[in-house]
Amino acid sequence: MASSGEEGRVVVDLRSAAESAGDEEAHATPLHEIESLCMRCGENGTTRLLLTTIPHFREVVLMAFECPHCGERNNEVQFAGQLQPKGCCYLLEVPLGKNEILNRQVVKSDSATIKIPELDFEIPPEAQRGSLSTVEGIIMRAVDELQALQDERKKVDPQKAEAIDQFLTKLRSLGLGQAAFTFVLDDPAGNSFIENPNAPSSDPLLSVRFYERTREQQAALGFLVEPPTEEPVHHASTVEANSDVSQKEPHGSVGAVAGRRAIAQGNSDEVTAALCRYSAPEEVDTLPSTCGACGAECVTRFFATKIPYFCEVIVMATTCDMCGYRNSELKPGGEIPAKGKKITLHVQNARDLTRDVIKSDSAGVKVPELELELTSGTLGGIVTTVEGLVVKICEALDRIHGFQLGDSTLEWKKKKWEDFKDKLSKLLSLQEPWTLIIDDGLAASFVAPATDSLEDDNQLTIEEYQRSWEQNDELGLNDMDTSSADAAYNSTNT
Repeated sequence: MASSGEEGRVVVDLRSAAESAGDEEAHATPLHEIESLCMRCGENGTTRLLLTTIPHFREVVLMAFECPHCGERNNEVQFAGQLQPKGCCYLLEVPLGKNEILNRQVVKSDSATIKIPELDFEIPPEAQRGSLSTVEGIIMRAVDELQALQDERKKVDPQKAEAIDQFLTKLRSLGLGQAAFTFVLDDPAGNSFIENPNAPSSDPLLSVRFYERTREQQAALGFLVEPPTEEPVHHASTVEANSDVSQKEPHGSVGAVAGRRAIAQGNSDEVTAALCRYSAPEEVDTLPSTCGACGAECVTRFFATKIPYFCEVIVMATTCDMCGYRNSELKPGGEIPAKGKKITLHVQNARDLTRDVIKSDSAGVKVPELELELTSGTLGGIVTTVEGLVVKICEALDRIHGFQLGDSTLEWKKKKWEDFKDKLSKLLSLQEPWTLIIDDGLAASFVAPATDSLEDDNQLTIEEYQRSWEQNDELGLNDMDTSSADAAYNSTNT
């Protein structure tokens, strides 16, 4: 550690600054400086580091570099916390004439990709480092970076430079709000964010989707990923006698022998016996998996069971011996229902808070009394109670909406958020009756009835509805083609 000699300020290395983030002394003087090389003039400049936490979002390191010799300046943000279990993809619709949407704050991590489909434009992760900016700021920064080398392009390739000039005109018009477009922020690390000024209410212009990372994305984030191994091809004697086509056994051991036959070639009883023969918790099977936190190989245990008044489900649990990561989820079994399902529960007493709840990945949650709406995928698939669901909603809102209690936030926004958190706490104290609505397009969610007969539970209402084309498209059902299987099935029966 060395003294800078100016105003007694201490210069420390990045490791020391990071390790002192939790010390009381660091909170008293959180700003650190390190001597850095200027990439423009080659002289030494100064990088200032501020280790801080964005309320209800992430731990971040804000960095600002300035060179006193040539005036070079830049800033960026890096995440000091852990990577999230899943990646995230934000989609923001920017209509024509609504320039206030361009002022929404955007947290872009080093691993995030930004796309504007209307222009077929993409900003790869390496093009822009992690930054804390706005929608307009990111677009105009891209314009400046493309414009920087135009003079050289005009000398080497005038035709290409002219095409880029035309593209910059279109891109600049988006940054000025002169055209409608879609702003997509895709981050495999799950550490990027777009502000929702209507939080905790839903925003019709903003949607978010969480997804499992691929092996390539895991490797790009620095995880140690084993290359996929070729599965050996096994043949059952009965199939070898009737078919010359090489077939591979289904993954896992559930119904591995009988499951070799295609579903179109077997009757429903055979398919059920082959694929869904486990129905008790003591008959647990395993399959190889990958840890969503560290990327190491681990084991997922699962079993199928039947829930009364619901359907057959598959309970899955994953544990990682390397990092201790644990995760459990529940997947619906059987065919996709022809209709969606809307479950409405009127919560009136403490017994209602203890009702079992199954929320699938495809389900959205609403509480009309609070004007609260969570889109599908926000909490993932969980098995909990009504009380546990409310607690998870509180935790998710605290984690995701990161710009409600910052130092620069307006007082009325802070008060709005505090008032909403007070209303959430009143749901669990049952000061007033409230309504829980779970809307699931795949009818894979469930709320336990309080009586032996579902019809006798007056507080619980279940409605079936016909899915719209947009819902089927979001679920991938519009692209599903089963004509070949249907033809094979009909020919087998005849």
